[in-house]
Amino acid sequence: MTPHPHLPTDAESILELAARSMFDLFANASEGMLLVDRDARVVWINDQYRRFLPALGFAREADFVGHPVSAVVQNTQMHQVLQTGKPILIDLLSNRAGTFVVSRIPLRDASGMVIGALGIVLFEQPQANLQPLIAKFSDLQRELEDARKELAKTRLGASGKRQSRYTFASFVGRSEAAVDVKRQARRAAQTSSPVLLLGETGTGKELLAQAIHAASARAQGPFVGVNIAAVPDTLLEAEFFGVAPGAYTGADRKGRDGKFKLADGGTLFLDEIGDMPVGLQAKLLRALQEGEIEPLGSNRLVPFNARVVAATSRDLQALVREGRFREDLYYRLSVLPIRVPPLRERREDIPALLETLGEDMLHRDGVHPPELEPQALALLSAQTWRGNIRELRNVLEQATLRCDTDRIGAAQVEQVLRASGVAEVAPALPVASVSGADDVTRPLAEQVTELEQRALAAALQATQGNKQAAARRLGISRAKLYALLDNPD
Repeated sequence: MTPHPHLPTDAESILELAARSMFDLFANASEGMLLVDRDARVVWINDQYRRFLPALGFAREADFVGHPVSAVVQNTQMHQVLQTGKPILIDLLSNRAGTFVVSRIPLRDASGMVIGALGIVLFEQPQANLQPLIAKFSDLQRELEDARKELAKTRLGASGKRQSRYTFASFVGRSEAAVDVKRQARRAAQTSSPVLLLGETGTGKELLAQAIHAASARAQGPFVGVNIAAVPDTLLEAEFFGVAPGAYTGADRKGRDGKFKLADGGTLFLDEIGDMPVGLQAKLLRALQEGEIEPLGSNRLVPFNARVVAATSRDLQALVREGRFREDLYYRLSVLPIRVPPLRERREDIPALLETLGEDMLHRDGVHPPELEPQALALLSAQTWRGNIRELRNVLEQATLRCDTDRIGAAQVEQVLRASGVAEVAPALPVASVSGADDVTRPLAEQVTELEQRALAAALQATQGNKQAAARRLGISRAKLYALLDNPD
């Protein structure tokens, strides 16, 4: 049989033809293709890929091609392919442009060296028959993200001990309330007495706990945290005090150290202390008084030396009156009580917080947050933020992911606020009071008073003069509102 005159007969030529054919097939049949060089810079995209550029935030191809892929494509894994030389044949990629099924293939030269990588968008909208895979992938991603967050909270230092990751510089704000709470916390860091952080959820209590540890004489020791509300009551004693070898069926034969022992020489952070069962409070009090613990299933006392910082979003004094929290434990923990102010009491810190949160999004996810227009910033600064900084972060992330341009307007912010379940969106504060357009050389007290009066006027106008509703919007008591109205100076 005579070979076809137009077909190559040697294996190398056949492979080259196959490679060209496969490339042409993917270039034409896929939803998009992207090519990076060995330095992970984008060097080429095909016509199908160009339609994703506006959704990714790029008006021109020149702003995309030639740049590091991690700077222009959120959540990319092209670096991994370049580093390992191994393909990622099927994966899900989620970013501002949507969710895609993708493949990533390393490219090699004649000597076998990796010289680049090819990214292929197989499906723009995942097909119905891939939904089980997508659901499993999403679950795994959530578990991985939770594990990363937990690890970040108590990351291991070079010594192998858990260490804090925040300092007082991490507590953003120059308002009087922010400066005062940092002053109190710095003073507490210079002592070894127990500290009790009081404040609503999302105000930054754990951040302050880590900052106190980092500024204390125990900074080189471990920082160990436990969220009491997140641990089942039946496991709390073992979590705190540890388990002796063979204490019960299924227990580790080597035993397990509890959080008190792990924090030896450092700081033990007890978050949501108000949720501790009454039965365990007596054991905690004894441990704090005696400086020793008794592991579960053991009759041997183990000494420990850990400084305790506790935190709660609940009213401990009310719990004491109701008999749900031991009074002697309360006084033991509240040697140095520090009230962490809610965000509505330091609204002037919101612009700086938004900038910091935006930088964190860029560092964590590679997402460039769009610029907030003055009216959008004024609207954010006017809200009561019942979830405080945690809620502010959530709204900023939602607004960023929904935004198709490089600027976020007030209408977009209001849409996100309503979608987030905010019952009443407060009217925006005057732009001048947020942007700093006022004469900053005036006395601070005068500026604060003016800002308060503007907020009062806006709230009363929005509620048609209903003072109780206005106070609720502003997050203050009705008595406080009357006081501000009667004594504006």
